Order: sequence, then structure tokens, then C-alpha cells
Amino acid sequence: MLKSPSSQRGRDFAVILRCLIDLGYCVEWRVINAADYGYAQRRRRVFIFASQQSCASIVDYSKTDPSDLVIKEGFFAQTFPVEDAVNTKKTSNLDISKDKFKDLKALSDSFAGQFYNAGVVQADGSIFSTEILPIKVDPVPLKDILEEEAVDEKFFLKQNLEKWEYLKGAKKIPRIKPNGEPYFYAEGGMSFPDNIDVPARTILTSESSVNRSSHVVVDKTSGKLRLLTPIECERLNGFPDNWTDTGMPHKFRYFAMGNALVVPIVERIGKQLINV
Repeated sequence: MLKSPSSQRGRDFAVILRCLIDLGYCVEWRVINAADYGYAQRRRRVFIFASQQSCASIVDYSKTDPSDLVIKEGFFAQTFPVEDAVNTKKTSNLDISKDKFKDLKALSDSFAGQFYNAGVVQADGSIFSTEILPIKVDPVPLKDILEEEAVDEKFFLKQNLEKWEYLKGAKKIPRIKPNGEPYFYAEGGMSFPDNIDVPARTILTSESSVNRSSHVVVDKTSGKLRLLTPIECERLNGFPDNWTDTGMPHKFRYFAMGNALVVPIVERIGKQLINV
């Protein structure tokens, strides 16, 4: 979101921010990786906090230095602490005000700028963005959420081990562009099976299907290779076991978890909202 589209870096996110400014909001954002704050999944999502300029909030945006908002005094800084230093090599000051872009079309047509993983937008459309470093907490490794009991045989890999090895392996495939120009499509190798001593990778909606992104782990009981179970995916997002077991097919349980946020992250944001 922060970098799209490739031809006009940051345009889409700038449009979102300008819409909020036009509605009378001051805005903060933060890219949060759940694993940085102690959870079992490396899941990065952009979180936005917007407060009406007329409302009492946790901070007076007009009187607080933007870097202080991002580092220690803002909404996210109080909930998800970061290192007390601004990365001067990865900092940008941008302008999406009406003085520079008279409307959204003008912004969409010509904006290009660098957004980093944290930032604040003032009421006048000035943006401060920087690359922050979270104060990390030791995360829960994948092995700690794997089921201890025997797992149904349907989750184990069958005769297609060679296909899995190919999908997970490094490759360089010759292809042809529409204009006839040859090029190579390249992918780096992935751990196969997945390393269970670190947090899981990001769960996708296609989890459990035969594809490069699906997790494959060594089963604790049998030592055989298998996919994650729906319960394990629920645990990775902080849901209770069998939260999605409502009668829906397994593939929809995986789909639901691939679309979910990590619940404890949302809970921490909710508790901070109560204090606003």
C-alpha cells in the first residue's frame, strides 16, 4: 500500500491520507509486524489512527513535533514502543495540501513520494514519515503452536513431494515479454520444511493448497511432513481453537485466517482507544 503503484510510488496511500484530511482528521499510521511484539506470526499490516481535529485526543497534533509523535507521544508509540531515534537517512517530509494539489484528481495524477513504516499527517496536509525500529519482544516460535495430539492423515503430504520441492526451491525460468523480448523469471529458495524455531510466515488465503506460500512442517508425533491445520492457523492469529469450526469446509477456514488480523495486536489498539 505504501509503495503502490510502481510507476507513481506512494500515490495510493497519499490519496487515502488526503481523503481523511479533507474530512477534518489528523492521521497517524504504523506498519506493525506481529512477530516484533512477541506473537507467533510474521504478519505486517498498515494500521491507521485518525482523530477529528475538533476532538480531544491523547495529543495536540498542532503543538507536538511530528518526530516526537512518531517516536514517543503519538497513539502507536504509546502502544507499540520503538527505539528513541529518528532514522535521518530514511525520513521524508511531504505535502498533500490543497495548496499543492487542488483536488484528489490532481493528487492522483501527479503525486509521487516515499512513505516509510511510520508517520503522521497534520491538518495542513504536511506529512512526516520515517523508518522506525520497534523495541522487539522475543516472539513465540511456530513449534509452540503446533498441535501435540495426532493429526488427521488428510493434512499429510502424499505422493507430490517432488512438486513441493520444486515450488519451494530456487528457480530461474526463461520467459518472453509481449514485445518478444526474452527475460528470466526468478524466485529464491524457501525453507522446506518450514523452520519451526522462528515465527510462522504470513498466512495467506491459499494456505493448505499446493503452492509455494503454504507452510509445510514436520509433525511432532509422526515426524512426517504435513500442512498446518485450521486450529494451528487460528492460533497463529490469536483466535481460540476451532473458532472457525462452524460447519464450513476446511478451505474456507484457511481462507478466513488468511484474511484475519492478529487478534492481540487489535486488542492492544483497542485498549489504547479507550484512553483517547
